[in-house]
Amino acid sequence: MRLEQAVGFTGSYNFVPERYKVGEELRDSLVGNGFEVGVHGLNHDGKYFTSREIWEERATTINRYIEEWKSVGFRMPSMQHNLAWMHDLKIEYDASTFDTDPFEPQSDGAGTIFPFWVSSGNGNSGYVEMPYTLPQDFTLFIILKQKSIDIWKKKLDWIASKGGMALLLVHPDYIKTSDGRCGTEEYPLKFYADFLRFVRDNYKGEYYHVLPRDLAKFWNENYRNPR
Repeated sequence: MRLEQAVGFTGSYNFVPERYKVGEELRDSLVGNGFEVGVHGLNHDGKYFTSREIWEERATTINRYIEEWKSVGFRMPSMQHNLAWMHDLKIEYDASTFDTDPFEPQSDGAGTIFPFWVSSGNGNSGYVEMPYTLPQDFTLFIILKQKSIDIWKKKLDWIASKGGMALLLVHPDYIKTSDGRCGTEEYPLKFYADFLRFVRDNYKGEYYHVLPRDLAKFWNENYRNPR
């Protein structure tokens, strides 16, 4: 959080509520500093969509956390997604998809670098879907073993040329914040810091930087019904 604030950014921190201890004090600190807190499933077992019964049971518990945390956004672990079933969640937006990413377990991409409205088919109800559009840090630095942020920069330049949404997922679990050699599943904090500075310095005054909840509201009000 301090790094992002120092560079002039805020963002959403998404927690797995039944895998990690996520206290009220931590959530309040993030929100009080201008960040957002989202619910990231319940655990990381990959069984959410095994059956409708399992999903409905978990959706009930997820909604309890959404209400308790005063969250409006959701992201599924491992980027699993069933956009029709996710209407059971009390959310304003979901972020469980991607434009394209063949390395994900459920690799069907949304095929767009823009948010889009997912209607329930029942009146005006629905939610905004926000696919991530930059490669995840784990994919880039752990799986593909990249030693620079060149791919992030190149993809961002392309997204900007199309007027699209740049949405990036990073995981504190894989970031080495201390000095010394990185472990097998770690990459240096410098990569993330350098990318934030690249955005700030190269696109100053050219981008609309908001929290996901604010983008969801904006998209809902202006682009829900394409003209």
